[in-house]
Amino acid sequence: MSDTEKNMNNNEGQANQKNSHANDKKKNFKRYYRPKTNNIQNKNYNSLKNNKNISISIVIPLFNEEESLEPLHKSIYDVVTRNKYNYEIIFVDDGSTDRSLQIIKRLAYRDKNVKYISFRQNYGKSAALNEGFKIANGDIVITMDADLQDNPEEIPNLINKINEGYDIVSGWKKDRKDSFVKNQTSKIYNFVTRLVSGIKLHDMNCGLKAYRKDVVKSIEIYGEFHRYIPVLAKWHGFKKITEIPVKHQPRQYGVSKFGLSRFYKGFVDLITVTFITRYVTRPMHLFGLWGAIIAFIGFMIEFYLTYEKLIHNRGLENRPLLFLGILMILFGGQLFSTGLIGELIVHNSNKDKEYTIREKKVE
Repeated sequence: MSDTEKNMNNNEGQANQKNSHANDKKKNFKRYYRPKTNNIQNKNYNSLKNNKNISISIVIPLFNEEESLEPLHKSIYDVVTRNKYNYEIIFVDDGSTDRSLQIIKRLAYRDKNVKYISFRQNYGKSAALNEGFKIANGDIVITMDADLQDNPEEIPNLINKINEGYDIVSGWKKDRKDSFVKNQTSKIYNFVTRLVSGIKLHDMNCGLKAYRKDVVKSIEIYGEFHRYIPVLAKWHGFKKITEIPVKHQPRQYGVSKFGLSRFYKGFVDLITVTFITRYVTRPMHLFGLWGAIIAFIGFMIEFYLTYEKLIHNRGLENRPLLFLGILMILFGGQLFSTGLIGELIVHNSNKDKEYTIREKKVE
């Protein structure tokens, strides 16, 4: 080999070695490059925009809805297959006395994505939803009623809205297909709930909703609290809540489970939820504050009556104000003591308190 050829080979080797080092530096740079925070926060949202990556759980509580189960399943199946969702349908039979359970079993035999839970007796919609949430595996959880009044065609709209970054998307039945009494009581209920909770939803009790998985796994509902899931979720830190108009269909089968007792129970539960979400960890702020105010007014009344007796020598035997002042002092003291006892209970139970955590790195 000539000297010229040797020099050319040496030059090529040095050039290749330099390129290799440059490529290694680029690789290392890419490997340790830290993306912007916004990209990290949006990563989960963007990953759900591809239908093939979306897994959804559809939780359906029901009670004596045997006629509607077959057409409901068919409608849901058409929607999820058309949109290529990975899905599961969870029927929760709340102690039905008709053939609902047999029909659900038949659907589960035909569709491997159908799951079901059946209660021995009727425990209520909150219990049914709570058990359904426990076994839901989807990234997005959809809830809907089994009476065919909620239209499964709205599922893609709910999912698209969730993908915009919301924690909860509630349906809003702008054109309700219900009786006049039910429509008017619902308007009153929703107005009061908006006023008390601060959540601007027109239809808080709409059964058609979409949740991120983290939401349903962080809350526990019981009693009649299914009406106030957005309020409970907000208390746990899920504050991105919105709504979209949805189509509401007339009931085709069965009878409505609505009664005036639900209207009364709804407002009682609103008071309970308000107390739980605002004062359960700080009872002294409620009982202590009002106890102190009432007791202070009682003391001022007694101070006034004492002044009247000592300065103007007026008798107190026929003064009802005397007994009112004593009553207010006693009642205020009891409220204040209740707040103190509540604080002691909270202090001792805080050791086992669980907090909802968005993300963490501990190693």
